[in-house]
Amino acid sequence: MIIISARRDFLAAYAGRRAPTPGFLLLVRDRLDADPQMRAGFTVTKKIGNSVVRNRLKRRLRALVRQVLPEAGIAGADHVLIGRDAGLTRDFAALDADLRKALAKCAGAK
Repeated sequence: MIIISARRDFLAAYAGRRAPTPGFLLLVRDRLDADPQMRAGFTVTKKIGNSVVRNRLKRRLRALVRQVLPEAGIAGADHVLIGRDAGLTRDFAALDADLRKALAKCAGAK
């Protein structure tokens, strides 16, 4: 899995499929290239809290993606997770279930 860092890739993901969950918003965009590698990006707005809080949420989302994406991710796609307030307090098992459900929704919406 490759981490997305370029702004243009985040902006391109906004044109893809969306799956809202209580802890995060998942954006999935097929890159339409021959590369089957999955990429993931994470963003948390300042509305969520200070840098300590935002980084804690990003760490939770990164751990979640490392656990779920290899088996349930969409090959050749960019996956962007936008953190929400509930992502800080929501149980990790519930976040796992949310991500799997969101990925299934986005995979079926092709």
